[in-house]
Amino acid sequence: MMDLGGFDTEHINKDLVDARICVTRRVLPLFKRGNQLFCAVSDPANLQALDEVRFKTNLVVNAVVVEDDKLGQAIAKVVETTGQKLSSMVTEDDLNIDVEESTKSLEDEYNPDVDDAPLVRYLQKILVDAISAGVSDIHLEPYERFYRIRYRLDGQLMEVAQPPLAIKDKLASRIKVISKLDISEKRVPQDGRMKLVLSKNRAIDFRVSTLPTLYGEKIVLRILDAAGVKLGIEALGYEPPQRLLLEEAIKRPYGMILVTGPTGSGKTVSLYTCLNILNQPGINISTAEDPAEIQLPGVNQVNVNDKAGLNFATALRAFLRQDPDIIMVGEIRDLETAEISVKAAQTGHLVLSTLHTNDAPATLMRLANMGVAAFNIASSVILITAQRLTRKLCVHCKRPEEIPPEALLQAGFTEEDLDGSWQAFGPTGCDACKSTGYKGRMGIYEVMPISDEMRQLIMRNANALDLADQAQKEGVKNLRQSGLLKVKQGLTSLEEIEAVTNE
Repeated sequence: MMDLGGFDTEHINKDLVDARICVTRRVLPLFKRGNQLFCAVSDPANLQALDEVRFKTNLVVNAVVVEDDKLGQAIAKVVETTGQKLSSMVTEDDLNIDVEESTKSLEDEYNPDVDDAPLVRYLQKILVDAISAGVSDIHLEPYERFYRIRYRLDGQLMEVAQPPLAIKDKLASRIKVISKLDISEKRVPQDGRMKLVLSKNRAIDFRVSTLPTLYGEKIVLRILDAAGVKLGIEALGYEPPQRLLLEEAIKRPYGMILVTGPTGSGKTVSLYTCLNILNQPGINISTAEDPAEIQLPGVNQVNVNDKAGLNFATALRAFLRQDPDIIMVGEIRDLETAEISVKAAQTGHLVLSTLHTNDAPATLMRLANMGVAAFNIASSVILITAQRLTRKLCVHCKRPEEIPPEALLQAGFTEEDLDGSWQAFGPTGCDACKSTGYKGRMGIYEVMPISDEMRQLIMRNANALDLADQAQKEGVKNLRQSGLLKVKQGLTSLEEIEAVTNE
């Protein structure tokens, strides 16, 4: 496999292949020797792309396999140097939108209000530009005198457009049609899903949420890119000892593993990464989610539907009659779900789930406060991971930063850490990171295995502080300590860690 990061894209002959093919077929011409053209692809089985390049250039095409994320960055860079936006490379013929569930009548598809070609192209531009920029969410927000579109990039919202206020209803209707939502219902929130197929080898899912506000419907599109899950556990940001603890836990035959953190902290990706490792032909995996965000072939995924009476507890009971090996519950919200999950963990099943708490010790208290008996918690939970997402410093423009020793000590560093063997860095801002100083995000984690000493504390109904003290004695790094380690490694700034962790 070739490292595309070390290849100078400035020397690429941009006249060889139409930039539109680069974007839609995920192929990039690198160099030409005689009548042979060497093209970068991330999927060597992408024969359709190579055939199309061969037809356009009348050259003998050779595939060079590269990493998919670096290929995407290189394509974006080459297209930008031609003075074109990625969205202009994609036509309506290339952009098919498939839908999963239908909750509306077929005649809504032919509503004249939404069959507006300029509007379709504008929505297409919003979606494709967001994907090419690596955005996680798209917000379309109507107000009294203006309408704005914002992208959430690396956890930060940024305004990208203020289209005419007059298009807000048509744009909302168009999104609801392709998400199979009821376009006549504007008084209550709705949730849907759509799939945007850029090519035969490239598809992106969107989770769609509508919310009635004072001046119209606010719509948020969450971009669900399954490629992130397939990167592997080493790409998530776990320190080697933490990763080892997690890998040992998921290989256990039974027990409960809990992932905790606020909304948007990457819990789903962590769980799916574990499921991806466990997903083998000899293993039966069932998941109950609200809704299933990422589709994994080989995993039996169930969407809970409270209106139809299918909640987490009902799904879990059904799973236990389906001969499962591994069960994943999207979230433990109530005592009934918690008790069935505990019972499953005690009877020979591996259970993975999430909870909304601030740190790992507080998760045990949350289960106790729900009403789960202490002996059930002690006998079922084997590991808890708390996590946050923090922005990474841009590798192109990060600069050394001198921080007073007093500030470092106050942040949580020890006297031993101030030995001068490492350098803190801060953000500057350049074209590569859109002048923010940060590019991309990584996880920081508190991985807490439940030891025998901790089980004794749980049985004695100890509080979260006692459990946190015991975790520290056992060498468990809390979120702040894990974050400070990333600062020592030069991956992020101290101000960013202080912003995302409590101390």
